[in-house]
Amino acid sequence: MDVIYSINGPVVTVKNTKSFAMLEMVYVGNMRLIGEVIMLSDDCTTIQVYEDTAGLSVGEPVTGSGGPLCAVLGPGIISNIFDGIERPLKALNEKSGAFLDRGVSCDNLDTQRLWDVTMLIKQGDTVYAGQIFATTPENEGIIHKSMIPPSISGTVIHAQDSGSYNITDVLAVVRDKNGKEYDISLSQKWPIKYARPSGQRLSACQPLITGQRVIDTLFPIAKGGAAAVPGSFGTGKTMVQHQIAKWSDADIIVYIGCGERGNEMTQVLEEFSQLRDPKTGRALTERTVMIANTSNMPVAAREASIYTGVTLAEYYRDMGYNVAIMADSTSRWAEALREISGRLEEMPAEEGFPSYLPSRLSQFYERAGYVKTLSGENGSVTIIGAVSPQGGDFSEPVTQNTKRFIRCFWALDRELAYSRHYPAINWITSYTEYFDELKDWYNANVCLDFEKTRGRIISILLEENRLMEIVKLIGEDVLPEDQKLIIITAKMIRQGFLQQNAMHEIDTYVPLEKQFKMMKLILDIYDRAVLLVKQGIPLSRINQTGIFDTVMRVKFEIRNDQLSMFESLTSELISKLDSLEESYR
Repeated sequence: MDVIYSINGPVVTVKNTKSFAMLEMVYVGNMRLIGEVIMLSDDCTTIQVYEDTAGLSVGEPVTGSGGPLCAVLGPGIISNIFDGIERPLKALNEKSGAFLDRGVSCDNLDTQRLWDVTMLIKQGDTVYAGQIFATTPENEGIIHKSMIPPSISGTVIHAQDSGSYNITDVLAVVRDKNGKEYDISLSQKWPIKYARPSGQRLSACQPLITGQRVIDTLFPIAKGGAAAVPGSFGTGKTMVQHQIAKWSDADIIVYIGCGERGNEMTQVLEEFSQLRDPKTGRALTERTVMIANTSNMPVAAREASIYTGVTLAEYYRDMGYNVAIMADSTSRWAEALREISGRLEEMPAEEGFPSYLPSRLSQFYERAGYVKTLSGENGSVTIIGAVSPQGGDFSEPVTQNTKRFIRCFWALDRELAYSRHYPAINWITSYTEYFDELKDWYNANVCLDFEKTRGRIISILLEENRLMEIVKLIGEDVLPEDQKLIIITAKMIRQGFLQQNAMHEIDTYVPLEKQFKMMKLILDIYDRAVLLVKQGIPLSRINQTGIFDTVMRVKFEIRNDQLSMFESLTSELISKLDSLEESYR
């Protein structure tokens, strides 16, 4: 019998054994705590334990499971709340109360609940890996499409009729070309450390529409893309993710609370249960999966939570859904890697993080993608990871290494947040590499001038940034009128366009068409004002007309279904400037 030789926090070793395989899931101690083999040598096996090891003793038994740590995939995932290794917290609460006991085990998914299953295959059919063989309404908005496991193909020698079944009932038997038979049920298992296979990786050519102007217009992310949201405490990382979760056109949201404070995770759970899905009017949780792994939970489980979340997302991607992952935060996940690495006495790299931090980050972010699934449908996994650099220092290792594997960087600015400018995404330090691939979509689906209009908005913001350096040195009064106009126009863009009120009924979500019309209005007023300034009309007189203030109030006064008002408003404001020009002739 294999027994514990040493215990160092979550790291346990077993001496002189050949019983285990790399990445095998094992049961540690008399309480059968869940662990994973992370290192093998001739004389020692090292295991990281995903539960608290307090009270564990040397000499207690360690037994293998015969396979890797897997996620159970099937109906019942949506609306559920799991811990880092996909144990349902509601079921654990019923067994052990609010403070979870160690070694408590329960089924990952409800094995007793009956589901209304529509069978799509029959006896004699030839099936292939990834084929959808049955559908089940998981709730009113999500149809669960059960698939043949990726490693199985062959001929159906038995199939049940449509009816009510639980996730363990055998619905079909498939015989492969070698004569081996496989039982097919509504559930299957998949190792969380391995990406699920897909048919073909497609180019990211469609944006994930979030309804947030600074994102959709200036720094869009593609479906199947990867983005980072770095920011110090209080800059609004969670709010940005909430808005994307509520308003984006993703079909399913996977929210991973990785190492966050317990009260923050409680707030997320409460708010998500109260939020209404704008698509259906029902609770947002009906298309949301939550993985809660708070900072007081075992540190090793933080690493698993990230992989568990992306595995669940890939499973729904394979059904043809567009899935968005909110990972909050990858910095806490990296801290877990650092702690375990220290206990393994590995050589530390920058700031004590392990040298393999970049490869672990890449394993996570590169599982994002827009793909053609094995069943022939298109699906995507979009990953948006929050990063919490200490003191807002973006030069620290987690932020810098994350930038290597993402193409969209929404840098949250402390000064913007403290001045109540939300989302506090800094338009100078943020960037996106997706727009070149998305511009054809924007031009075709919004307006042919979208790319050009966006470019002019960015140019004005960049010019303002340059001018403000001069203003800091010599003051604004010495600037010529045309440069003062740029500063005023940039203010209109910042306060009237980029700043967005998540609590306002009209401003919380803005469709792309309205976003374009708002930009167009700002530029039309700017172009007309430039002509007046060139004729010698003082900018102070133009400002007295109140047109700049009117433009900044548009986001609150024109509803999303009243876009025709932009034409009349533009004409009205231009008429004011025309009248001003007439008075100076």
